[in-house]
Amino acid sequence: MMAIYREFRPWLLLLVRRRRRFLVGALLVWVTLMAGLALLGLSGWFITASALTGIALALGIPARLDVYVPGGGIRFFALARTIARYVERLYNHNTVLTLLADLRYRVFGYLTRLDDTRLHGKRASDWLSRLTADIDTLDNFYLRLLVPPVVALLGVVAVSLFVAIWLPGVAVLMAVTLGLLWLVATLLAAAWGFSQSYQQVVDQQSLRRLVVDQVQASAELMSYQTTHWHRTMIASQEQQAFSNQRRLGRKAVLINCLVSVIGGLMVVAVVWFASLVFTQQLVTGPILVMATLIALGANEAFIALPASFIKLGASYAAVRRLNALTDDASLATPAVTLPEDVGLSIQVNQLSLFYAQTLEPALSNLDFQLPAGKRAVITGSSGAGKSSLASVLMGRLKATQGEVMVGGVPPWQLSAENRANRFAMLTQQVDLFDASIAENLRIANPTASDDMLWGALRAVALADWVEQLPKGLDTAVGEKGQQLSGGQGRRVALARLMLRNPSVVILDEPFAGVDAPTAAFIAASLDKWLVNRTAIFFVHQISSLNLLPRIEYHWHLDVGKLTQCLK
Repeated sequence: MMAIYREFRPWLLLLVRRRRRFLVGALLVWVTLMAGLALLGLSGWFITASALTGIALALGIPARLDVYVPGGGIRFFALARTIARYVERLYNHNTVLTLLADLRYRVFGYLTRLDDTRLHGKRASDWLSRLTADIDTLDNFYLRLLVPPVVALLGVVAVSLFVAIWLPGVAVLMAVTLGLLWLVATLLAAAWGFSQSYQQVVDQQSLRRLVVDQVQASAELMSYQTTHWHRTMIASQEQQAFSNQRRLGRKAVLINCLVSVIGGLMVVAVVWFASLVFTQQLVTGPILVMATLIALGANEAFIALPASFIKLGASYAAVRRLNALTDDASLATPAVTLPEDVGLSIQVNQLSLFYAQTLEPALSNLDFQLPAGKRAVITGSSGAGKSSLASVLMGRLKATQGEVMVGGVPPWQLSAENRANRFAMLTQQVDLFDASIAENLRIANPTASDDMLWGALRAVALADWVEQLPKGLDTAVGEKGQQLSGGQGRRVALARLMLRNPSVVILDEPFAGVDAPTAAFIAASLDKWLVNRTAIFFVHQISSLNLLPRIEYHWHLDVGKLTQCLK
């Protein structure tokens, strides 16, 4: 139990930050429950009292009954229950959505602190699952695992104290039975279904990964004639997940049956004991009916508990995966800040980089220096190590051996904010979001005016094209920029880069996907923008020196080695 608490503790502490909202939400749930029980009990009392009064009057026995006070109470509790339930649903669902946003923001923050090695150590679908499926699982924390059991316990106390006014013995019976019911619906359900619900998360993750592989690697599977084998693996995993889910469902049904049996037996016992008291004329008939109906209605507080607690293992599996993510992020905790007055020269000494489970280094014993404000070009074929070197210089990878200094500081030790402000990199893979051109550009500079956006677009020879679009800057680029061509997407990314004011700029194939006249125009724009900035161009080969103005240093990478150095 303590191990489970330790895993949940960081996320419970996150809930405490909004404890006022949670307490208000729990109070609304409790008010809804109490209003429902009061309505049921008072209605039963009123109907019984009215019937007995009518029978007495029919028999000629003098009797009187005040119908206004209980009638008004019934109307009050009916309205209170309706309004409280509506407000509770509205308020608590808003709270849960806010909580999920907090959780996703926190987890995304952890992801941004991971370097490329750790990010590439898992599939993109794994990271997506943690941001979506795992966090969605945690909504059980509030609506299903925290508030309902607390409300149920408070309800047991309130109901027992109320019934004790007329029937102390029956109140004790109800308190003991409802307490046992609470244990069965929470602790017993959690323990009994823990392993199956935990395995359910594991099975879903495995099945999701296999299906994604089937879609993304369909061409390779067909080429090697292994499609049937892979589909057999998916079917086997699906059958395993289905069998586990069926066992979990069977246990959930049995727990629900047990809760129903205990609740039913409690109602029978309440009727029996209350009738004994009634035969001794210690309590009236309407009170007996009211106590019975309240006991019957109290079961409502326990109906939803088994289905929630039997899936505690799923929540535990989710928080373990998220906690593993926080542990990875804690390994990358540099918080060094680069002073504004430090010149951002680049110095590399005996740099080597090894990826996990590889025999050969991606980079081997690299040595070079680039003074602040100078420009260099590094050529090399695909697989030579250009992207790896760029990631090391940006601080996204940590060198295995050797020393890398940017402005006198190892780049991987810089704070994320400092790196974002001082470094800029155009990668081969362009990331555009399903938003307008303006919104994609303002990612680099949220305060940029429309004039600044048009200036950046003119610098990359896109302004004329955007002006011809019906919506102009408000034109949507589509998911991953699919509404744009490859060259247009790269130029939008380059325009976004030029809206910033970095000190070190790395451009990986900046002229890819454009024709020669456009490339020459972009080169002239870059020449003006890169003044006084330290810049490195990564290209396969130098097709024209006009595209690389003011280049003073030229290095060549070949299979991770700096085989040529020209100044």
